[in-house]
Formats: sequence, structure tokens, C-alpha cells
Amino acid sequence: VSSHVADARTCRRCKDLLMSAHELDLAGITNPAMRGSYERCRQLNADHGKTYYLATLLLPAAKRPYVHALYGFARYADEIVDDLSSTLTDEQKAQWLDGWADTFFADLERGRSDDPVCMAVVDTVRRWNIPVEYFHAFIHSMKMDLTVTEYQTYDDLYEYVYGSAAVIGLQMVPILEPTCPEAFERAKDLGVAFQLANFVRDVGEDLDRGRVYLPLDDLALFGVTRADLERRILTPQIRAALEFQIARVRQLEESSRPGIEMLHPSSRPCIDAARILYCGIVDAVEQIDYQVFTERASVSTPRRLTVALPALGRAVVARRRFGAGHAQGLFPTGS
Repeated sequence: VSSHVADARTCRRCKDLLMSAHELDLAGITNPAMRGSYERCRQLNADHGKTYYLATLLLPAAKRPYVHALYGFARYADEIVDDLSSTLTDEQKAQWLDGWADTFFADLERGRSDDPVCMAVVDTVRRWNIPVEYFHAFIHSMKMDLTVTEYQTYDDLYEYVYGSAAVIGLQMVPILEPTCPEAFERAKDLGVAFQLANFVRDVGEDLDRGRVYLPLDDLALFGVTRADLERRILTPQIRAALEFQIARVRQLEESSRPGIEMLHPSSRPCIDAARILYCGIVDAVEQIDYQVFTERASVSTPRRLTVALPALGRAVVARRRFGAGHAQGLFPTGS
């Protein structure tokens, strides 16, 4: 049995590599080292962001590598802070993050990088003219995770989620080709909704890391303290506090929806599917009766397929009617 499983994984890996090569060809990325960097980012996306990765497959193939690069950058930095360097102290992680970020920003200045992840990211930023300040905000939030363990108010939390989530949406908008500036504001709402849905689902896991992302003032509205969360016993008060956070996720999701129509038609099915699936995390929390201390809510594979397959049909129709948009951003290079 184990040999059959291994064979199946190898087969799937080969198919993924063939698809990746096809995407890179269509994107005009021909340099072997650059292709290797984009593939590294794609693998980070596939391994750590299964819902995002599934949604990305709904984009025109020539645009997927750039989205993989942005997500790979975010995922790599986040994993360093949370998991990959678990043997390091927070101070050592901060030093590593500072050094890595300084090198990345210097690479952006010179227009190229030798880092196996950042090489593709620098290329993506240059091709699509993505503002550098979004990456500064992201690194700032990653550093906050090493020193901040709780947030008093939602405004305090927003400083963090702007850099950890909103800017990811803002980075992607140029690739998705907006039709009006308002698309950027709506992208921020969707990015924050995704992050807050994560916070609701991951209350127990975040406590394991010594963090509480639910604003303390919001908890206090329902008579809940951090100490109550740390007891890891679901009470009516904690349930009410989670319901409050879920309502905020849904409000932000609703606010984001007009922005999807402000993107190139070939980009809309991807973002709409991501919206439904990722914000659907809070539906899954409700389905497990808010047992966030003992279970991990997840969107089921049948649900993913129920959303993704019709979206794929819409994506194919959109490409036939409107084309796939610009595939290579500002730089028609063979980099």
C-alpha cells in the first residue's frame, strides 16, 4: 500500500511540475534560475495555502506564477516567525527577519535577487509595478508577532492585520488588473476578512504560541478575559464573543464583494471562489459548534469542489469572451 501511495504522490508531483512549466512558459519566464525560484514559491503556496492555491488555479495560467511568488514570500516569512525556526529565540528570529528583509529591500533597489524565494518576488514587483511600501508593512507585522501577544482594541489589531493580510490583497490587485481605484479599498476588506476568519478558527493554536488576536475590548463586551480563553473551556460568553467576531468577518466580506466586479473579468472567478471558501471558515466554526479549543474547523473537500468547479466554468467563459488580460505586466522580458 505504501508503495502505491508513494507512486501516486510522485505522479501528482510530476503533473504539478508539468503544469508549473506550462505556466512559466506562458508568462515568458525562461531563465532557469528564475523558473526555479517561481517553482519554489508555487510549492510554498501548494503546501501551506491549499484554499489559496486552489483559487489561484482559476486565474489565467500566465498570471499564476506571480500570485505564487507573492504568496510564497508571505508564507516563507510567516513560517520563519512561527514554525521553521522553532529552535531560535524570538530575539534570534527578529535578527534573522531583519537581515532577510534588509537584503530583500536592497534587492528590490537593484532590481534582482539571488535568494531562492525573493528572486521571483523581485521579478514580480518589477513586472507589475507593485508599491514597495506594501512589503514594508508586511515585514512590520511579522516583527509585531515576535513582540506583541495581545491587542486591546480592534484599531490596535488593525495595525497588525493591515500588514499581515490587507497588503497581500493590495499586492495582488495590479496582477488582477483593476478597472478603477476603488478595487484597492475592497481588496483590503477582503484580506482583513480572511485574517479575522483565521483568528476565529485558530484561537486554540494561537494560545499555544502565547498569542490572543481577538481584541480584549471586544471580549470584555461579553464578560470574557484572556484568562477565560486560556482555560480552554467553551462558555456561553466565549460563544457570544466568537459570534461577534464572525459577524465582523461577514460584514467585511460583504463590503469586499463589489470590488470583485472591478477586476478584469478573467480574474473575478478566482477571487470570488477565494472569498467564498476562505470566509467559509467561519461557517465551519459554526458547524463544529464553536469548539475552537478542541477541534480545527476546515472547509471540506466536497465544499471546495462545489465552489471551484462552477467557478472554473465561469473562468473559461470569461477568458473566451474577454481574453486573459496582460500576462507579463510592465516588463516583456525573458527573465
